[in-house]
Amino acid sequence: VDFNANKLYVKVLPFSLLPFLSQLANWVQTTMTRFRPCIDLHAGAVKQIVGGTLDSSSEALKTNYVSKHPSSYYAQLYKDNDLTGAHVIMLGPGNDQASKEALQAWPGRLQVGGGISDKNAQEWIDAGAEKVIITSFLFPEGKFSQPRLDSVLKSLGGDKNKLVIDLSCRRRGDESWFVAMNKWQTITDMEVNSESIKALEPYCSEFLIHAADNEGLQKGIDEKLVERLAQWCSIPVTYAGGGRNLEDLEAVKRLSAGKVDLTIGSALDCFGGSGVKFDDCVAWNRKQKAESV
Repeated sequence: VDFNANKLYVKVLPFSLLPFLSQLANWVQTTMTRFRPCIDLHAGAVKQIVGGTLDSSSEALKTNYVSKHPSSYYAQLYKDNDLTGAHVIMLGPGNDQASKEALQAWPGRLQVGGGISDKNAQEWIDAGAEKVIITSFLFPEGKFSQPRLDSVLKSLGGDKNKLVIDLSCRRRGDESWFVAMNKWQTITDMEVNSESIKALEPYCSEFLIHAADNEGLQKGIDEKLVERLAQWCSIPVTYAGGGRNLEDLEAVKRLSAGKVDLTIGSALDCFGGSGVKFDDCVAWNRKQKAESV
């Protein structure tokens, strides 16, 4: 290894360096805001839904977009553009097959969530998921259960690198957020704050946090929440909810000092939106990566 003109040249790569380089790659990811895409599944179809309306009543459900493409189309699109860290979310029953089709299109590189428990977590890893995302199972009757979290991690062989904890939340007051479960309709007893984040970090590799009150509205991100997540989290965290355009990506980068990633859904042209082009988000990621080297 030579250092010359502030550049790192690797001449020989002994196996002893591999763990270090893996840690270095993870550090770069946690300090560089990225656009992360999603595949939201509802009733077996790829959809974009206003999060706050996601309940069992079809009359109350507000849908922004229903895709004519299967889930595998989007998985292939993300693969072709090297958009790692994308999540597949199953919103309710009837989505297992569509989720598996996405995983088969890009095995080992997509995260999957929705109905995950200690009984099926490893099954989804075996089906091709890189990581599983879990929320509702951890909150029986709306109360956080440490034994359930321990059980999920045990089912994954104790490998926290396979686990993402979803702390999607709803705002209560000016600067307080509480985890929401059951398709974001039930408010739990867990406040999203420094204490809860620190308590959960040892059990997972990253967090996914939807601001459910902003989800699907395309009216802007919850800037205060993004700021707090950057302050509270020492592992990768992805924020979703209200993202509209490249300016919101720049805002997340500025507010979080590059520590928080952003998912944009309904505003993307590939989901029928007019706020931002998918190709422009891909280009934005490439620019951030180039600047971080």
